[in-house]
Amino acid sequence: MERRTFLLTAAAGSAVGASTAASTASAAPGLALPVPRQSAALGTTGADWPKVGGDYGNQNHSTLQDITPKNVERLGGAWHINLEGGSTSAYQQCTIVVRDGVLYVETTQQNVFAIDGRTGEVIWSAGLGTETTNMRGVAVAEGKVFTISGANIVYALDRRTGAIVWQKPLIVDDNGGDDGCDNDSGQCGGNSGGLAGAVVHWDGLVYIGTEGSTAGARGRGYALDARTGAVVWTFWGPPGPGEYGHDTWEGDSWKTGGAVPWIHPAVDPELGLVYWTFGNPYPRTDGSSRGGDNLFANSIVAIDAKSGKRRWHFQSVHHDIWDADNVMAPVLADLLVDGRKRKVVVYGSKTCWYYVLDRRTGEAVHGMEERPVPQHTLQKTSPTQPFPGGEPFVSPYPELDKTTRPVPFYPTGGLYEVFWDRATIIFPGAGGGADWGFPSFSPRTGYVYVGYGLVNSSYSNTRGGRVNTARPLGELFGGGLVAMDPRTNTVAWRKEGPWSLAHGNGVLTTAGRLLFQGRPDGVLEAMDDTDGRTLWTWQCGAGVNTVPVSYEIDGEQYIAVLAGGNGLPFPDIPRGDHLWAFKLGGTVGQAPAPTPPSRRNQIRTAAVTGAAAHDTVTLGRVWNTSTGAPGTTENTVAQNAMAPQHLTVPAGTTVTFTNPADNAQAHGAVAFFDAEFDTGLLMPGQSYTYTFGRAGEYFYNDPVFPQSTGKIVVR
Repeated sequence: MERRTFLLTAAAGSAVGASTAASTASAAPGLALPVPRQSAALGTTGADWPKVGGDYGNQNHSTLQDITPKNVERLGGAWHINLEGGSTSAYQQCTIVVRDGVLYVETTQQNVFAIDGRTGEVIWSAGLGTETTNMRGVAVAEGKVFTISGANIVYALDRRTGAIVWQKPLIVDDNGGDDGCDNDSGQCGGNSGGLAGAVVHWDGLVYIGTEGSTAGARGRGYALDARTGAVVWTFWGPPGPGEYGHDTWEGDSWKTGGAVPWIHPAVDPELGLVYWTFGNPYPRTDGSSRGGDNLFANSIVAIDAKSGKRRWHFQSVHHDIWDADNVMAPVLADLLVDGRKRKVVVYGSKTCWYYVLDRRTGEAVHGMEERPVPQHTLQKTSPTQPFPGGEPFVSPYPELDKTTRPVPFYPTGGLYEVFWDRATIIFPGAGGGADWGFPSFSPRTGYVYVGYGLVNSSYSNTRGGRVNTARPLGELFGGGLVAMDPRTNTVAWRKEGPWSLAHGNGVLTTAGRLLFQGRPDGVLEAMDDTDGRTLWTWQCGAGVNTVPVSYEIDGEQYIAVLAGGNGLPFPDIPRGDHLWAFKLGGTVGQAPAPTPPSRRNQIRTAAVTGAAAHDTVTLGRVWNTSTGAPGTTENTVAQNAMAPQHLTVPAGTTVTFTNPADNAQAHGAVAFFDAEFDTGLLMPGQSYTYTFGRAGEYFYNDPVFPQSTGKIVVR
């Protein structure tokens, strides 16, 4: 078969055409206008927020317009509740769904709630067990609330009472058949994975994805009968024998190939297609055992909504070794491109590119070029990668004068840099670009808005005891918000700041010409959708890593959001269970501000006092907490081979850095990014002393083994 295939079947081109109705907005300077009227089949928001993503096209846009740039400063709390009694033990990733004035929301603690949208009163709640997973949102349809659980069970609850209507265990353990495959489930070897993503309902079917690519699960997307829970079809990320794309996996690597669809899809009811994005292959950073392009990893697949058959696909990264899985909820929009109406799907992206594709055929609207990229024989890298027309929305290369400056002494590179034994810093990385930031398309401006992260990653082939440093210790974090013109795939404007906004920090746009987005420090922000100017902020009490929504009751517009934090890319994002609703004139006040996350990737091992360590850091050794002393053997792989890794001393202390005589390798300690001290290379048996005269926090690493990083805090 063709190695690079965008259009898979002629049938994709025979779908029903869209309406060519007049534009709903007139051209304005600086905006991506005119925008044609969006397909009515995609649905709309308005008084309800019918599903996660707002409509079937995941536009995250509200047609409500009473709250505007002129009155948004009057926005206040209508009500606030703590869903889990004020617990800070878990993060929350759920987007709210609103039907007929009732908010449906679920927590990581496995509880589903129906909430009165006017008062915040809990109408009912339902517990789904104790085995937790990422709960990203329910589907509400046919009188039921559909959800998943950490026990890999799909539930249909009665919408009025929360009572269980049916339940379907969807993932069973691999039975280890003769060929390594479970004949009933199709699971082959590795980890069975788990259910993931928000649930989507359309026309009697419920669509549910999976996660587990880092553990060797074989990804799949399910369609279930909404009446009974019976599985109607399964689409496998790594295709099995006889299936299209199977020959893109070397040997039996497809059995544990990953390619999981861990974010919810979009649906085009007119074309009868589900657009699902599939994640990275397994092993994540080692391509040596899985030669080939590895379809459908790193792909968007247009799937027949009723039969589960592939209609077309586009793979944005061939044979991924960078965790550049581009799994976001794709956005469907109708655009005028060069005077021609185009039905597009916007897909992307950890690679810092958007891929704007014709949603009938998969054709690249702005062209696509396969360009040669760096090669590594052992990694079995693809000779080329696809680059779309337009420009990246973030530079896909680290820049020394910005947040993306690499931690010293690592090899560094940009998009598609290769690596093997040595940990190599690459930007964008696992948390960079747009990751899973839930974009919004506004028909009022024509822009696609998305939050992005500036987060370097460090990769090596981590198997066989090699270095594993997904995010170098001591590195800086940052990010921002960008508005893209999808007609040209170019940047309209950006708003850069101190926070990565790519991990569930979704964007809501409204017909009132506002843009809402939450931050990891707990702040919900309202901005002008023309240029991103901040017009209003609110402290929600925990990180906002969900999508704000809007709804209306008795003619009054509300904004609502669940603030519960997250675990990435900042490990210390404040967590909670705050459910907020806002309206003009609301009188409920802001929450107390929590401690914001550190803007560096902190060392979080327990501090050891200078007195306990004899004011000495032993290089190439790991601190033994049971003995309160450096370990007795040299370590050249760990990130904490500075003993102790976290040292606290008073100002004026002289600290000795020593390389023990029985080490076999040279070591050193060099401060970054402040150049406070530099031991140079110390051969076994050599030492260096430095007196710390001023208070501060000093990160340093070993220039020979740079993943080994320490911190000295001077009081």
